[in-house]
Amino acid sequence: MSASAPTVTGLELPCYVGGEPVLGHDRLDVFNPYTGEVAGTVPMLAREQLDAAIDAALAGGEPLTRYARYEILERARTLLSERAEEFAHLIRSEAGLCMRETRYEVGRAQDVLQFAAMEALRDDGQIFSCDVSPQGKARKIFTIREPLSLVAAITPFNHPLNQVAHKLAPAIAAGAPVILKPARKTPLTAIRFVELLYEAGLPGHMLSVLIGSVDEILDPLVADERIDLVTFTGSTRIGKQLPQRAGYKKLCLELGGNAPLIIMDDADMDLAVTLAAEGCFRNSGQRCTAVKRLLVHEKILGEFTERFVERVKEYPAGDPADEATRVGTVIDEAAAIELEDRVKDAVDQGAKVLAGGRRESALLEPTVIADVPRTAEMVVEESFGPLAPILAVRDLEDAIELANSSPFGLSSGIVTTNMDAALRAVKEIRSGTVNVNQVPGYRIECSPFGGVKDSGLGIKEGVIEAIKFMTTVKTFSLPW
Repeated sequence: MSASAPTVTGLELPCYVGGEPVLGHDRLDVFNPYTGEVAGTVPMLAREQLDAAIDAALAGGEPLTRYARYEILERARTLLSERAEEFAHLIRSEAGLCMRETRYEVGRAQDVLQFAAMEALRDDGQIFSCDVSPQGKARKIFTIREPLSLVAAITPFNHPLNQVAHKLAPAIAAGAPVILKPARKTPLTAIRFVELLYEAGLPGHMLSVLIGSVDEILDPLVADERIDLVTFTGSTRIGKQLPQRAGYKKLCLELGGNAPLIIMDDADMDLAVTLAAEGCFRNSGQRCTAVKRLLVHEKILGEFTERFVERVKEYPAGDPADEATRVGTVIDEAAAIELEDRVKDAVDQGAKVLAGGRRESALLEPTVIADVPRTAEMVVEESFGPLAPILAVRDLEDAIELANSSPFGLSSGIVTTNMDAALRAVKEIRSGTVNVNQVPGYRIECSPFGGVKDSGLGIKEGVIEAIKFMTTVKTFSLPW
């Protein structure tokens, strides 16, 4: 650990029910993936605390005006900016991500708060004149948005702050109360962020944060008929089970990905190598939009591979607290072992490891694998880590066919200087996003985001779309 890096160990944080701290009876230790030390401890709550959180939200209080919501979100953004380093080190301590990534995540979360604050002031109501048909009358129909009564937000481990912000900030902007259930592997940042929102002026009844078992918290939360919306980001396996548990309510499912980056023979090679490295290795490869398949035109395969292997040297893996580290750990040793096994399986099928591949506990070096069979588990399933499998493609048609062969459809990208090729990729690749000459995951925090197929039901997140989904449209008419 670098001498200047603060040590984050032994935090004892409460959960919050209706704004009040709750300690519970059982405790959950949260481990630093790099050091193995206990980064913090949080309470494990029971069903009675869940019921209390729901009751507090539905009992409510004085509704927040649009300007009050704006003020809370803006104040939260200012507070987060002032405590950026504190949050960056906290993310590092529980997620094992390097400082480059954790600082970037804190910056993104500030953007989420800013965009949500802007949207809190925006009124998107419409007016319809009724005298536009022979059957019409001298009336006008107006639309307004009303917040949902209660939202359940379930977040993953890979972005402990930004994924939480993407659920909570739009809900605040919409005026909808939330019960947050963060990932058990990274709850510390989520709880600290909830505390920051309270400090910014958010009333307690508008937000609770609960940690607990599937039986005590997760399943009852999802199934409760008093919940209007379950917004979930996580694995496809769990996401596919949620509709059966949730019943008749709104669902927003942002699930797994297997993003391809197509590199055509006319691509700018410097750009292609840069995008491949950033796409595969940022956030230790633990992004649903990370590049999981490099589909390289066979004409440039040799040159690209050689230059890409050389570029990997610029992504040293190591102590996440060391400022020189560019790739920290994955979430735990079990995840690293699974990735290591997938590399071994691909090698057994004829693939070759050209760079990296060494593992120490939860730390796995950025790994470049060539000659990967198209049927290898590494590229068929979502491999959530810093792996860079290279697959040769004959032409654009072959690349699009291979891109679409995955059951996932979240994000994708193509590197080309040919506009016709770019447009064909946009039209024919079945994914929620197709980026041209950019990594598959590129977006801004207010733009629509979401996938199709096993990556989600096509419902979009991003600040603007999330606010819409956390409200209902009411129409009323008046004589005119």
